[in-house]
Amino acid sequence: MWNQESETCDLGLKLVRFVRESNEAHLGLVLGDEVVDLGFENPIALLIEAVAWGESEEDYLRSVFDLERLRRYPYSDSDENTQRSLGLSIPLPPPEVWGCGITYTRSRAARETETAVKGVYDHVYDAERPEVFFKATGHRCVGPNGCVCIRSDSEWTVPEPELAVILGAEGKALGYTVGNDVSASDIERENPLYLPQAKIYEASCSLGPAIVTPNSLGNAKDLKIAMSILRSEKIVFQGETNTSLMKRDLEELMKFLVRDNPVPVGSVCLTGTGIVPPDDFTLDDGDVTEIWIENIGTLRNRVKQLKR
Repeated sequence: MWNQESETCDLGLKLVRFVRESNEAHLGLVLGDEVVDLGFENPIALLIEAVAWGESEEDYLRSVFDLERLRRYPYSDSDENTQRSLGLSIPLPPPEVWGCGITYTRSRAARETETAVKGVYDHVYDAERPEVFFKATGHRCVGPNGCVCIRSDSEWTVPEPELAVILGAEGKALGYTVGNDVSASDIERENPLYLPQAKIYEASCSLGPAIVTPNSLGNAKDLKIAMSILRSEKIVFQGETNTSLMKRDLEELMKFLVRDNPVPVGSVCLTGTGIVPPDDFTLDDGDVTEIWIENIGTLRNRVKQLKR
């Protein structure tokens, strides 16, 4: 789909987790089309150390790792077979995942037409306080090439492509990844009080393929985001947006998320979507979602219908 190799910063901190023959998760540093095996490292500890280093990330990496001598593997997000042979997994097991809504103009309009209670989302869009909700725990999340799910009692489920912030202390960003906030739109439409059931269920969230640090991401307020949905290998929906179209900035969202709320370090915050399929579209069993964010990569997942 989208090939982001040329977007990888030399010796920027772009990290993946992958599983090899030992079935143990390794941490890898993405350099161009290769992954450097950093061993059995905790991505959160590495990110915290890199931020605290106070110098360039290149200096930090060279102070900790002998990069030239470490084992390397081929890597390309645009080639699903290569991804599978590398065995990419979720880039971190988050203790908590939170979501934010009505952060783009398009999502505001979509949510307002979806709900039977008019005016609710319109008010949130213009209010000082943003919509913040609990989304998932680590065991409800999947990584690249894992299956996201459709609830057994939903007839209208959509993916929501979102920039995901990995939180450090006091809501500061340690890194960023791609998130898919899969949502049962019909359940939420019945009543806004059903939002937890529309959002929180088995494999309702995917994260990946990589974590990039704030220094490696570029301008978080001007990132291209694109999504395609494939059915029987044919594109049935495609859309794109840019984080510059967000009404609320990331700092504002993080501030409200952690206010009087002790969110564990390493948790993830999904920052809302600006890509919304038409009302007559729903995910089907076997569909494939592909979400690309500039400078991060492509998160690819197959869709699975939970048993009705």
